Amino acid sequence: MQTFKYTARDTATNKIVHSTVQASSEAEAAKLLMAQNIVPTEMSVVNGKGGISFGSRVPTKARVIFTRQLATMINAGLPLSQSLSTVRDQTANKNLKNIITEIANSVSGGAALGDSFAKYPKVFNQVYIALVRAGEASGTLDKSLERLADQQEHDADMLSKIRGAMVYPAIVLAVIVGVIIFMLVTLVPQVEMLYSDMGKELPLQTQILNWVANFVINYWYIVILVIIGLVFLLKWWIQTESGRKTWDTIKLNMPLFSSLFRKMYMARFTRTSETLLAAGVPMLEVLRISADSVNNVVVKEAIIRAARKVKNGKPLSEGLTGEDYILPFVPQMIKIGETSGGIDAMMGKVADFYEKEVDNAIKSISTLIEPILMVCMAFMIGFIVLAVLLPIYEIAGM
Repeated sequence: MQTFKYTARDTATNKIVHSTVQASSEAEAAKLLMAQNIVPTEMSVVNGKGGISFGSRVPTKARVIFTRQLATMINAGLPLSQSLSTVRDQTANKNLKNIITEIANSVSGGAALGDSFAKYPKVFNQVYIALVRAGEASGTLDKSLERLADQQEHDADMLSKIRGAMVYPAIVLAVIVGVIIFMLVTLVPQVEMLYSDMGKELPLQTQILNWVANFVINYWYIVILVIIGLVFLLKWWIQTESGRKTWDTIKLNMPLFSSLFRKMYMARFTRTSETLLAAGVPMLEVLRISADSVNNVVVKEAIIRAARKVKNGKPLSEGLTGEDYILPFVPQMIKIGETSGGIDAMMGKVADFYEKEVDNAIKSISTLIEPILMVCMAFMIGFIVLAVLLPIYEIAGM
């Protein structure tokens, strides 16, 4: 499919219109327009890949509102093209508004809604597209969109809680660094000057601090460049295949945080699976999409291994059992769902359980981090104070 920009005359109103249409060729695009009583006068390909390139930054809140509004319009019985146009007019986000315009044009040109969403993978992920396609196939598009909105809100709420829990520790850490830098650049040079005037040699710990202080004062730009370089190097390394796998393994085994990450991944996996299964997506497709949605390659590999076992005829609960990074509670509850015939509902209950567990883990970590940071700050500042006071005591004892 390609996107064609056209100028045409609407024979019904005799007005000139400017818009775009999705088609496999220029002749097909013209045919689609003629069928709508629109006579094209000029037409050109927007780009070779199909779809106009817009900024991909669309806030989760804007996407949730769009999804809910579209579900409401469809549920009210409005045609899909009209529903999209109506929601577009109510959308404030410029990027999303442009994307909805292109989707509406694509749907008017005969494309399926799921295929139209798939052209913007940075805005609409695999879960979104799979649910829309399942809703189109089953005639329950409005319900699929409502499930999508619910899941997006669950994901956004979980991430918001995690980020919120990290704000206070980040502030405390920034204060610690600020205090240490202040002491290094103010107190330590004065002690060094005092000893220099007396012709005495500084104690070892004071010499070390003095070297650090002089380096920070004289070469502060190098320190900043090194920090920025390390950050970029870390990001590059995480984007490599081996680096990403190593980093994801570290997160799953990191002291203090491992429990939080494992529970969060289980919540994502089960919530996504529940949403997809309830929409009628086939099990193997559910596992493939859920594995990607977890956003951890180690857990993803575990789910993919389970999917292969399911493909060979084993139940999902048996496929997940024994995997190192799949918490045992998940296959146990899935087994109950398989027995009762309500695996999607059981997935939902497991997701509810782990989302509550994530909340509790966040609170526990927030409670533990504060005293740990305080102890670190006391140790580091104490070392600096000792390095400053020890020379003064030596001078006073002379």
